[in-house]
Amino acid sequence: MPGCGRKHCRTRGELISAETRINERIRVPEVRLVGPNGEQVGIVRIEDALRLAREADLDLVEVAAQARPPVCKLMDYGKFKYESAQKARESRRNQQQTVIKEQKLRPKIDPHDYETKKGHVTRFLGQGHKVKVTIMFRGREQSRPELGFRLLQRLAEDVGELAFVEASPKQDGRNMTMVLAPNKKIAKTPKQQAAQQAEAEAAQPEPAS
Repeated sequence: MPGCGRKHCRTRGELISAETRINERIRVPEVRLVGPNGEQVGIVRIEDALRLAREADLDLVEVAAQARPPVCKLMDYGKFKYESAQKARESRRNQQQTVIKEQKLRPKIDPHDYETKKGHVTRFLGQGHKVKVTIMFRGREQSRPELGFRLLQRLAEDVGELAFVEASPKQDGRNMTMVLAPNKKIAKTPKQQAAQQAEAEAAQPEPAS
């Protein structure tokens, strides 16, 4: 079945195997039958279940092979597989892969390096990525954790229009980390925003002479 591999997958509240048995492939004396609308028919002989399937122009599909007796349902199996494949494709299309970038800083970073690092963080956030900011302490710096905490606070404030603090600063061995996540309202990258601003300025009427 599409999207299931050889493992079991749960679809429409039922457990259906990748090697689902249908119709004459179901070789047991009796089954617990479920109607097309989910109604419980009860335990019936396999011959009667197959007859009911033919009369309704449906398939008899084994949905719980491990049950005793196995549970089977009357359904349009071709339509079921098609709809399942459509839903699987839609789910993959809508799925957003979360990417976490990392930016490392030193607690006594100089202003120029800070601006460069902040630019990287801003770019990552603008692209919709989360950013893990790591302050690396060395030697005696480890006795001054407040330096790292203040630096992370400063960075969070500087990029406050683009992001929010998803994970507050915390000590992690010799490092201190913080995770920034992009605001949902920020949908455009800085380059896209600049282009949009340029278009807006070009569209403004020229002042009358």
